[in-house]
Amino acid sequence: MITNLVLLSGGLATRLRPYNLSTPKALIDINGKPFIEYQLALLKKQGIVDVVICVGFQGEKIEKFVGDGKKFGVNVKYSYDGEKLLGTAGAIKKALNLLSENFFIMYGDSYLPIDFKAVSDYFESNNKRALMTVMKNNNRWDRSNVVFKNRKIIKYDKNDIVSEMEFIDYGLGIMNKKCYDGLKKNKTFDLANLYKDLAEKGELLGYEVKKRFYEIGSFSGIEEFKKYIK
Repeated sequence: MITNLVLLSGGLATRLRPYNLSTPKALIDINGKPFIEYQLALLKKQGIVDVVICVGFQGEKIEKFVGDGKKFGVNVKYSYDGEKLLGTAGAIKKALNLLSENFFIMYGDSYLPIDFKAVSDYFESNNKRALMTVMKNNNRWDRSNVVFKNRKIIKYDKNDIVSEMEFIDYGLGIMNKKCYDGLKKNKTFDLANLYKDLAEKGELLGYEVKKRFYEIGSFSGIEEFKKYIK
């Protein structure tokens, strides 16, 4: 099983103003605990041993709270964007030296109560460079952006929306380091664009998830997660 995960926590949380001016999303209080504490507990339960947190704005606050991760039962390292925001894929590119050959990817505002081992096993049993978990959405949680048929991702695009898109990117991915060979270090690049390129090349596996995801990227999402985790 893949036991290495990169957690993308470098966003500016623009939808949470003015909350984000003093608190990064990872440290938003959820029923008396910072959100990232729930994430790390979930990752430990799922068998994730090593976590690399990609941080940007106010990242030092996250590092001060989490430290080396030992108190949460995991090993944590950090990769800072620096003065220039690198985007999600650019941030991962910068952190590659801290990651294993294959690694999970999760967003810093997501809580995903699924079986990580099953996802890992599926990836390792297929000869592809990347995997995206998807959920049948029909525009319920957000705008659907995936055409998924016969267990294959036919199309993924956040901008070019077509009627066949019934699924959505669930938020947990797996990639091999080779996915980043064409990206220059310290260049801004979005993960969605990299997924799109991989899908077009036939290198992106799809794994369907039935359970809904939770997120704290919006005020409504925060309230929903508070009720769920309670």
